[in-house]
Amino acid sequence: MAVTRPGLAAFNEADEQQAHAQLLTCLDAPMWADRVVAGRPYDTLGEVEAAMVAASATLSDEELEQALARHPRIGERADAERHDAAHSTREQAGVDREDADLARRLADGNRAYEERFGRVFIIRAAGRDGHEILQHLEQRLGNSDELERAATIDQLTQIAVLRMEELMGEEP
Repeated sequence: MAVTRPGLAAFNEADEQQAHAQLLTCLDAPMWADRVVAGRPYDTLGEVEAAMVAASATLSDEELEQALARHPRIGERADAERHDAAHSTREQAGVDREDADLARRLADGNRAYEERFGRVFIIRAAGRDGHEILQHLEQRLGNSDELERAATIDQLTQIAVLRMEELMGEEP
């Protein structure tokens, strides 16, 4: 389904299925999207963002796993069949794929992270370069499981908010 830039009014007026589908392109977690849709109508984009953050606080482990499955590893090319390739490519634009040392260090960090936490490392890559992302990855490897789960959800939510702003034609 092609998603257009609906703007806030169009999002509020869309039928439940359309609004739900738009939200799933931001964060692939159906119960999360249900909670955000249920809060309509929203008066401001800030209210939508607040609803997205509040709904993220209730993500189950299953929803978290499903949402993460739509994101490629940092530094890897998105697979159009499994990932939101257009979003991911744009969001990871600051990662210099030609820097072989950085690519190796990101791959090593991704592997260490997945061994440590059992899931893909996620970060709001938009606006960050590869070295900054690597620094965050290395720092987060020291987190407790609980702290890292919260950091993962926070980053997914930041990505979702940026994607919603884009869908609504707002400047992130």
